Parts: sequence; structure tokens; C-alpha cells
Amino acid sequence: MKAIPPLLEGSDLLGCAQTGTGKTAAFSIPILQSLATGQGALKGKKQIKALIVAPTRELAIQIKDCFDAYGANLPMRTLVIFGGVGQAPQTRELERGIDILVATPGRLLDLINQGYIDLGHVKHFVLDEADRMLDMGMLHDVKRIITYLPKERQTMFFSATMPSEIAVLANTILKNPIKIEITPVFSPIDIIEQQVYFVDKENKTNLLVHLLKDRKYDSVLVFSRTKHGADKIVKELDRKGFASVAIHGNKSQTNRQQALNDFKDRKIRILIATDIAARGLDIEELSHVINYNLPEVPETYVHRIGRTGRAGLGGKAISFCDYEEKQLLKDIQKLIGKTLPVAEEHPYPLVNEFIMPKAQPTPRVSRPQNPSRSGKFSPSDGYRAGKRSFSPRKDNLNK
Repeated sequence: MKAIPPLLEGSDLLGCAQTGTGKTAAFSIPILQSLATGQGALKGKKQIKALIVAPTRELAIQIKDCFDAYGANLPMRTLVIFGGVGQAPQTRELERGIDILVATPGRLLDLINQGYIDLGHVKHFVLDEADRMLDMGMLHDVKRIITYLPKERQTMFFSATMPSEIAVLANTILKNPIKIEITPVFSPIDIIEQQVYFVDKENKTNLLVHLLKDRKYDSVLVFSRTKHGADKIVKELDRKGFASVAIHGNKSQTNRQQALNDFKDRKIRILIATDIAARGLDIEELSHVINYNLPEVPETYVHRIGRTGRAGLGGKAISFCDYEEKQLLKDIQKLIGKTLPVAEEHPYPLVNEFIMPKAQPTPRVSRPQNPSRSGKFSPSDGYRAGKRSFSPRKDNLNK
């Protein structure tokens, strides 16, 4: 909350903050306060005065819900727009007039280009989870969006990490910003019980089923490295009698939202997700996070296990590690500064302690271009000691 006073004074902000740190409140409360008390506040035709850009649909929806909750008694209209659904309901709301717009980059640019959105009156601009936008290839769209904004505005820039491209963008759009690192009161590393299971790749689903038979696993978020892998886990669990559902980028927004609602309402207890699809998920009292595959980026491990242990609540994070993933585990342990406890006794221990070499292609035997009919090489074939002779042709000697 230390970000709120300088934001109320109109300062730009550079915030280094992870998901789950309360940063949405840090920027939404000052924006609502400013719009409610500013000159000409809430009078005349509604125009977009605050723009919040987020990388994923789920995160955008959650930000909009926060604005609705904090501004419940204020006569302001907030709208969230994102791709993957029809735009007609969104454009109807835009035509009615809104004060606060929460958007994903792609749909925002589409509606700007179609003339439905005018950003010329924006006073407050928030770029949330900028590093994830870089990871998802959205940075070009973000830069285009910024060109439609007034030069005189308040900008709030949030990123969990600061790679070079993000640092350059922040320096470009921020004016003398206040720099604040927003850290959770409870670190997920401290309050979440973590454990690693060494298991062969082909036995990971069997181990997952073994764990799910324990009813203490009442709400389980399973992370898969790929979309195909997530779908495969769902099918394998279904064959074993466990109902689950997957969310990833190939699912429609309707399907993703329905899956999340069913999971939150405890209609299903197992949700399989990719990292991008799960970004920004806020699920109360999530009992277990299971890393079916270890992430290739160590920081992603912290983001993953942070889905449980929200608001200081405990939780358990379990990681499956096959032989090929041992280096990934070392990288994770180096980042978090601790060695993960190993589950010593389970029915599917790691057996394959080596990586099978890839089959080498059979070398092709080189053949001469003009072999003699006898199958033997001779000087007349143009080859000597494996090298081709480049003697001029007789018909060229007379020219």
C-alpha cells in the first residue's frame, strides 16, 4: 500500500511486483479516488479516463472485478475487453460510454482501428505484467497502443522482472517515476510445503493418479509445459476414472471461463493448465499445485507455486522430476536458495538414470557420378585418389 500516496499525488510509478502481492489494489484505489474527486469528475458524456492493459483474459477479468468491488458505491462504469469472444457486446458497452477500460492488447488495437475506442482523454494508464507481455510477443502491440495516448498522463508500470527490453520501454514512457518493489507479506517459499518426486517420464501419470486417490488433494492445479501435454494428461486421467479439465491458449474463452468457474465452485477438483493460461489465476484455498513438468525458466516455478498459499494461507507444491529434468531442478533450487525435500517412498521411483542416446542415421555411401560399367573406378572415369579431374574437354581444345 506504500504505492498509494505517491499515486494520489499524480506521480508515475515503476513497480516490481509479482502476481498475488495486492498490486491491483495499489493502482485501482488511487485511480478511483482521482476520477471521483478530479475536476469535472463524472460529469457530462462518459469518456475513457483510465486504461489498464493486461496480458491475459483471466487477469483482465480479475482487474475489472477489483475495480467493481472497490468502486461499488461510485457512479463509474468499468468495462473489460478481450479476444476470443464476439465483439458486439463489448462495442455496445463502449458506445454507451465508460470511465475505466481494462483490455488485452490485441482486442484493444482491433477496436481502436475500427473506431470504437478513443484514448485521447485517458488520464491514467496502467501496464500490468509487462514482462509477461514480452514473453507472449505482445510488446509491439503495446508500443502501438501507447502512441494513441495523450502525452500528459499518469503512467503506472508493473513487471515482476526487468529484462533489457522492458527496462527500455519503462524508461521511454515513465517521467521521473517513483520506484517501489512490492513484495508479499508472506513469501510463497516460506509458507508453502514443497516436495519433489523423482519419477520416470513414462510413470508421471501413474504417480499423479496415485496421489489423487488421497482425498486430501481436494483442489489440484497441475502444470503442463505444453498445450498438447495438458490435453494428454486430461485424457489419461479420464481413462483412470478422474475427471479433469484443461485450460490453454487453444481453448475458447467460453470454455476457459467455464472450466475456471467449475474449478472454483468445486464441481471439478483437478485443473490442468499451461503457464500462460494460469497467469493471474486467483483461486481461494487451493490445496495443491503439481508440476507435472518442471519449468524451463526457474522464476516460473515461483509463479506456479504462488497459485497456492494466497493471502498467507498454506498449501502444498509437488514437483515431478525425471532424469532429464534434474538440471532444471538444480536451477530452481539455486533461485529459491533451498534444497527441496525428496519424497523417498512412492510406488514409481526413478529407474532410468541415463538419457537414451538418439539413434544415429546410417551414413550414406558416396557414389561416383560416372562409374565405369565394370563397377571399378578408372582414370577414364575422371577420379584420381578420390578427387575429380577437371581436364578440359577435347571439343574445347580446338576452339
